[in-house]
Amino acid sequence: MKRARLIRWMLAMVALAFAPGGFAQGKIEKPDLTIAVGGKSLFYYLPLSIAEQKGFFKDEGLNVQIVDFPGGAKALQALVGGSADMVSGAYEHTINMQAKGIPIKAVVLQGRYSGIVLAVQSSKAEQWRSPADMKGWKVGVTAPGSSTHMFVSNLLVKEGLKPTDVAIIGVGATAGAVAAMKRGEIDAISNLDPVITRLEAAGDIVIKVDTRTEEGMRQAYGSAAYHAGCIYLKEDFVKKYPNTVQAVVNAMVRANRWLQKASDKEIIATVPPEYYGDDVGLYRVGLIKNLPTLSPDGQLTMEGAKSVYAVLRKFEPSVQKAAHIDLAATFDNGFVRKALQKYK
Repeated sequence: MKRARLIRWMLAMVALAFAPGGFAQGKIEKPDLTIAVGGKSLFYYLPLSIAEQKGFFKDEGLNVQIVDFPGGAKALQALVGGSADMVSGAYEHTINMQAKGIPIKAVVLQGRYSGIVLAVQSSKAEQWRSPADMKGWKVGVTAPGSSTHMFVSNLLVKEGLKPTDVAIIGVGATAGAVAAMKRGEIDAISNLDPVITRLEAAGDIVIKVDTRTEEGMRQAYGSAAYHAGCIYLKEDFVKKYPNTVQAVVNAMVRANRWLQKASDKEIIATVPPEYYGDDVGLYRVGLIKNLPTLSPDGQLTMEGAKSVYAVLRKFEPSVQKAAHIDLAATFDNGFVRKALQKYK
């Protein structure tokens, strides 16, 4: 009888360890977390919203507060300043920060394509033959220093211009960006969906460069292998709270996996209603366009890191001045590999 009870207990412990929220990765050192994001409702960060709305963070024993900022640069400031534990943001920042002597590490990928679109005011569409024609224009980005700003800089430098040859204006990633274009406050916009789909449907813009597709990625970056949206954090946090990091990555990988199998109807039913407002049909159009941009499993690669670095060293002063950038130190794929063993 004692042996039978012991076997039943051991089987129960094994089942618990591999169940959502189990203790396979060890005790969660810091269950209460703050994740900063620059534009939570963007498809760029859809896995984050799915992990929250489906309860995947809670399943892992976490209490996550997501704080939304107008752009990724602001979210990064929250991390550096200590008001956020992690950021759901662009991988580019991990390289920029290493160049500045601040070790930041990506631990799970959300987007394999950047998903950023450059569009011009419809009234200026015929004036635009290449990015060089934007010289002197006012270009709206989510926030100065964000990935949407870097996207513009990359396009300008490829044409022999300087990033300062345009006026960069932060317009956010939601209704403010739409309003800025409609009011004529900007000549062009570098932004993401659902902002771009809404402006295009209204006839306010003409799309010129579109990285929601593999072809667009190659046009803008020279490669379709890329690191876009990810979860990144300070290196000392990874060392101090490894089980907490593993729990976050588990939830994000589970979200990535869920998105690969879910229908557009299921996804729309999961996200907060304010994401689509009174036009769910338009949201669905943008969703379908952006699904190919998402990472299928959260894995980071050296090839993707090299592609981002090749872009940044063309125009980012801190990266250009750095004697050496250790790309291997900008991401850790180990947490994702463990998560994929749990959520296949």
